[in-house]
Amino acid sequence: MNLGLNGKTAIITGGGGAICGAIARALADEGAKVAIWDLSENAARQCADGIRKTGGTAIAVSCDASDPEGVARALERSTTELGRIDLLVNGAGGSKREATTAPDLDFFSIGNAAFKSTMDLNFMTSVVPSQAVGRIFRDSGEGVILNISSVAGMRPLSRSVAYSSGKAATCSFTQWLAVHMATEYSPRIRVNAIAPGFMLTDQNRFLLTDAATGDLTERGRLILRQVPQARLGSPEDLTGAALWLLSDQSRFVTGIVVPVDGGFTANSGV
Repeated sequence: MNLGLNGKTAIITGGGGAICGAIARALADEGAKVAIWDLSENAARQCADGIRKTGGTAIAVSCDASDPEGVARALERSTTELGRIDLLVNGAGGSKREATTAPDLDFFSIGNAAFKSTMDLNFMTSVVPSQAVGRIFRDSGEGVILNISSVAGMRPLSRSVAYSSGKAATCSFTQWLAVHMATEYSPRIRVNAIAPGFMLTDQNRFLLTDAATGDLTERGRLILRQVPQARLGSPEDLTGAALWLLSDQSRFVTGIVVPVDGGFTANSGV
């Protein structure tokens, strides 16, 4: 199936990470040019280098996706080197221990700064790039925005209070922005989101598996009991949904949040 992504230009925030790195590589394999934005310049460069080694077109850009000035600079460089932007993947995000309840940190002790910084990391990183790149889509009358949320935004996870709240805000923002862009500017501007389930990545590997044995931890076993497919996901499990939502194959789809979670959000537990 021809997805029509060849020659398109995509910005991918958080592109140096496992999930958005996989999406970036999948887009490049379809012939898209990709700008890898990441807070870590080294991580962005590694992803871009890997894409170029396989014949793709990619640049690495250091960027804090929650900072309007930094986003403006990154966007100027991306358009200068790659041309007009067609696609935006908002994938920057993550959890912070100081905004997560634990035996040594109860909810009442979480500080405002920790809560706000985690919310910014998981919500404003979708808002700020959407404002910047959305102006391009507004002027051209077309474009696609894909937000990377989480199942935590649909069913809040125990302990992860700020992360779950930030991802819930991203789900709501996705729906709001889809309607706003289509009705105020152009019906050819689409906004959707993917909600990944529990993915085994370097970021959470030692939360879910034992470093010494590789066996699941107690929390890892608890999670798998709630996943009907009885396994953790991999970043590559997300690329099919991402490519579909970014392509014209989903041209009549906007304002949805697609869980890619092995059935987790469908499971009532009884």
